[in-house]
Amino acid sequence: MTTSASTSATAPMPAGRLLALYLREAWSEILRMARTPAFALPTIAFPVVFYAMFAIVLPGQWGAYDKAVYLLATYGVFGVIGPALFGFGVGLAMERESGLLELKRVSPMPIAAYFFAKIAMSLVTGLCVVLLLSAVAVFAGGVEIGLGDWLKLVSVLLLGSLPFCAIGLFIGSLVKGQAAVAIVNLVYLPMSVLSGLWMPLFAFPTALQKLAVIWPSWHLAEMALGAVGQTQGVRFGLHAAVLLLTAALFLSLAAWRMRAR
Repeated sequence: MTTSASTSATAPMPAGRLLALYLREAWSEILRMARTPAFALPTIAFPVVFYAMFAIVLPGQWGAYDKAVYLLATYGVFGVIGPALFGFGVGLAMERESGLLELKRVSPMPIAAYFFAKIAMSLVTGLCVVLLLSAVAVFAGGVEIGLGDWLKLVSVLLLGSLPFCAIGLFIGSLVKGQAAVAIVNLVYLPMSVLSGLWMPLFAFPTALQKLAVIWPSWHLAEMALGAVGQTQGVRFGLHAAVLLLTAALFLSLAAWRMRAR
């Protein structure tokens, strides 16, 4: 009797039930984000407002570049890395501080479902940003972009946001909730400016242009610009490798930090 009960208690969960659990956790995380307008509205609206200001309202030509298309790519990067950094960095820190993460750890739910839900939330939020940016670019900015190029841009942006989930995960494992907001902003905003997401790098001093290569957001921006034809000869493989290494590094650091607690 005891052996049978022990066996059933440790039996693996059926695949269908496991998938349903992952999807339910992801849906709950997305709903929680949507019901927190202090997070959802700025995260979605800021990139769109900044794009409209710099790409449409402010005049000026950028030589061989199409300003509206160029900024669609770079503000797309700005828009997708925000939910990744804040969703993991601030969300994890606050849930760790409140004890919710410990509660989920001791529940029957696999802890991987928790992280899957965070990733799903950041991807859905990032997709909302890209869709709104694209609508403004096409209907107000006069951008003409083929469906194939647009789908390529969306794919690059969403997949490229995953390393920033790893960065956010490390921040969330490192500091408490209130401090996480400040730390994420200290990473997010300078990185965005110095990697050319708000304005093109050719407007920066030469020294800052050369230093842009240290930022993972610059590598993602180069891939996004290449997807819409604003940069020629983009080495997608090299930039993707840098982003993968970034993800591996910060995932390792976050795992070490969480094991040490």
